Amino acid sequence: MRDLVVTQNITVDGVIDASEGWFTVGDDAVDDSDIVAELMTHTAACDAVLFGRVTFEQMRGYWPEQTDDKTGITDDLNEMSKYVVSGSLGDPGWRNSVVLRGLDEVRALKEQPGRDIVSTGSITLVHALIAADLVDEYRLFVYPVVVGHGARLFVDGAAVPALRLVESKPFRSGVVLLRYRTTSTEGAPAR
Repeated sequence: MRDLVVTQNITVDGVIDASEGWFTVGDDAVDDSDIVAELMTHTAACDAVLFGRVTFEQMRGYWPEQTDDKTGITDDLNEMSKYVVSGSLGDPGWRNSVVLRGLDEVRALKEQPGRDIVSTGSITLVHALIAADLVDEYRLFVYPVVVGHGARLFVDGAAVPALRLVESKPFRSGVVLLRYRTTSTEGAPAR
């Protein structure tokens, strides 16, 4: 069984909406080479990404067009299996992409052999994955910023499983990676 991993960039106060400009990875003014190296390690452990339709369309409109990406993210995303959960999308229009029609198909995907399935962004989908108890691990890149408003990973009133910290790792920029396993995966080995 494959793990479904939610990876999010998040502020100290739980906001994942980066429209306020707090997200700095890729900013030439900040040495984020250690974060990029960590992301490449995570990428090597997965063989699929899972998006909601809006995030998928944003990614599809950006990454295939990149020609000067020195991080390798463009090549990885273009080659990796991509899944988009949508009730309305027809042809995904990005190679190695498959449209899933709902959470039952996500559950079936988890049952197939393979490495991690990573979902990033896609907050509407992620909220549905959390509610359906489909998330095995959270990888939260916590930025030393308080925004005070915006979309949050865990919404008020949502049932959130008990989490067990399996790793915390600080980076030069002040960002800290917190990796949590859900209690439903308590017996699974930490990677």
